[in-house]
Amino acid sequence: MYGLWKPRVLGAWRVPAAGPCILAVNHTHNIDGPMVMGTAPRPVHFLIKKEAFVGPLDPFLQGIGQLKVDRSGTDRTAVTGALEVLEQGGVLGIFPEGSRGEGDFASLRAGLAYFAVRSGAPVVPVAVLGSAERKGRVIPGLPPLRSRVDVVFGDPFEAGDGSGRRTRKALDEATVRIQQRLSAHLADARRCTGR
Repeated sequence: MYGLWKPRVLGAWRVPAAGPCILAVNHTHNIDGPMVMGTAPRPVHFLIKKEAFVGPLDPFLQGIGQLKVDRSGTDRTAVTGALEVLEQGGVLGIFPEGSRGEGDFASLRAGLAYFAVRSGAPVVPVAVLGSAERKGRVIPGLPPLRSRVDVVFGDPFEAGDGSGRRTRKALDEATVRIQQRLSAHLADARRCTGR
């Protein structure tokens, strides 16, 4: 990442130095995951769509601990793998919107709330800004080489309400709390980076 672009990393000290945590990352471009993996202060295990595990990328992604997920339904193998990462004190990376889009955290899926409430791991919001810029691209689909990409880590927070409940209602309420915190972090990240 540092060879191809100019990442500016802000707030990496906010990622807990030990113990489980979940990085909730906005997603506007294919390089968002690799950018966070390359700049995070700890190894990150992302849930990545199974379609990305093709050819030589398959053994590479699995070798660096990434988790293959089938988005067509509930992928129990991926869920189990993600919970194991957290149980072992690792860092799980999630794109809570499910796929690339505006990257504004406007529409979250329930997966992030499930993992956060079930594991009790704190959620660290992460904003990747500048990866979707279209001006000056030499390679279609990639941000301009040597352009600045900002990776802004926010303050960790607990998604649950402290009751330990894991009901559908509790997960829905957690999703609302998470969305508010992620949206606020994104607005702060845009203000402090001028993007």
